[in-house]
Amino acid sequence: MLKHNDMNRKIIISGALILLLVVVVFMGWDLFFSKPDNRINPYAYQMDSLKSCDTSMVRYAETQQIKPGLKGIHGLVVDKSDHIYISGDTGVELFDQSGMRLGGFTTGESAQCIHVASNGLIYLGMRDHLEIYSISGELLKRWKSCDDHAIITSIAVNGNDVYIADAGNKIVYHYNTAGNLLSRIGQKDPEKGIPGFVIPSPYFDLGIGRNGELWVVNPGRHSFEQYNPDGELNSSWGKASMTIEGFCGCCNPSHFALRSDGSFVTSEKGIERIKIYKPNGDFSCLVAGSGAFVEGTNGLDLAVDSKGRILVLDPEKNQIRIFTEKMKN
Repeated sequence: MLKHNDMNRKIIISGALILLLVVVVFMGWDLFFSKPDNRINPYAYQMDSLKSCDTSMVRYAETQQIKPGLKGIHGLVVDKSDHIYISGDTGVELFDQSGMRLGGFTTGESAQCIHVASNGLIYLGMRDHLEIYSISGELLKRWKSCDDHAIITSIAVNGNDVYIADAGNKIVYHYNTAGNLLSRIGQKDPEKGIPGFVIPSPYFDLGIGRNGELWVVNPGRHSFEQYNPDGELNSSWGKASMTIEGFCGCCNPSHFALRSDGSFVTSEKGIERIKIYKPNGDFSCLVAGSGAFVEGTNGLDLAVDSKGRILVLDPEKNQIRIFTEKMKN
């Protein structure tokens, strides 16, 4: 009787081993030899539902386009006379508000961002340093490199203060107009309530508000932060959300511009759209939904002129696209 039980036990064990071997063979075949369906990406970020928007939220219409001669356009700014400046791979071009070309000049490097100070000087952000030009294109000064790892993405000048956003080092530099470094703004400091900038990709924008305050996007945290010149964090707003009222993706907004009433115009990547937020950070309206842009468009730099028109740099179409508020019924 004992031998019979031993025999049954051996049969059960052998059967189990054979079954296990069959399972392993099929798993190996599926892993190494079966052909996946390349038409399906299980990891794809499903954005279709997010890109659809209520058309009643769109309060602006595209009314004009400017086609620059530059290839690879990157930076956009409007000066106090509503002249439009565009920086790109080979230099700078200047247009009046109607789109007529007024001039331009070449640069030795690609100008990734641009700012025009109130005195008319043109500040260009090259990869790791600033260059300052006159309106005629004369190179007046070349600042030394911020850092070997610097990636300059935005510049703002307010009186004698020059602020530079460095996405490579995740910091804002505060210089004077003579090129002397005064401070570093935004370094993580829990005691002062400064969270530190999170910059997953080279989109890191800043600007000067209507009262001379410095606003900086913290894109990885989907927020705006307002600083004093000495680096004190005064306030912040923004939220990560899949709804239109917030910002989603790895790092948004990518660019912004400030209007005379203190409201914010923002652009995003991933979901290509332009929005307006009230001065307190509440969502106001859409300027343009994702259907207005080629899918995958990045680098939608922004500017606002004295008439309230919103100018959008569209690198995919190589255009400056101008949006005007629709007439209210």
